[in-house]
Amino acid sequence: MAASLEKLTATVKKFCKSLSVCASTQYGDRMTNTGLRERKRLAAMQVIQERALDLFDERGFAAVTIEEIAAAAQVSPSTVYRYFGTKEGLIVSDEFDSLSSEAITAIFDITDPVGTVRRIVTDYEATPAGMDVHARAGHTPWRRVRYFFQEPSVRLAVYASLDGASNRIADSLVASQGMSETRARVASHAFVFGYFAALEQWYRDGGVRPIVSYVDEGMWVLRDIWAEAAQSR
Repeated sequence: MAASLEKLTATVKKFCKSLSVCASTQYGDRMTNTGLRERKRLAAMQVIQERALDLFDERGFAAVTIEEIAAAAQVSPSTVYRYFGTKEGLIVSDEFDSLSSEAITAIFDITDPVGTVRRIVTDYEATPAGMDVHARAGHTPWRRVRYFFQEPSVRLAVYASLDGASNRIADSLVASQGMSETRARVASHAFVFGYFAALEQWYRDGGVRPIVSYVDEGMWVLRDIWAEAAQSR
């Protein structure tokens, strides 16, 4: 049981990291029990990411170096590499990596992952309610999303993260839902890459409709996969 929970926790952490658009400060209260050192690390990461996005927005992703990002954030280049690994990691990484296993299980329902995504996206999209277009464009996750689709190297990094998440979710579906390995692998990839496809369509349409409407339209049919698995147990 402990091993299954550990595997599920790792799965959800990786999956939530891949769904960067879902990251929201409204979940910050779930990290209030972290230690002082961890809170400082998270604060430093946020500053680095903000300064990086400022430079990317101003000069373009390809024109900015890690050294320039480090200087803007007043840290060493080695600190940026340690926290994010690559320049692409500055776009992909988010605070979901630091959620506790309790917070993750409270957020993510493995029996209804599509419903979970819908709830997270709905909650997130309610956060900037009332903001004008310019203010919303400055909201960090919204700034990040467009780089998924504008920068080929970032897209490849997102694909790699999604693939890893899909494989881990497949393992969890076999263990917790009793799916066959084939069905679990197809279901998990359809779910994770299906969300990315819905997000890309939102981007292609100019972001004028809520993302949750794309989740409803494109992913709702996938809920049957998990519902049928639960009924067959």
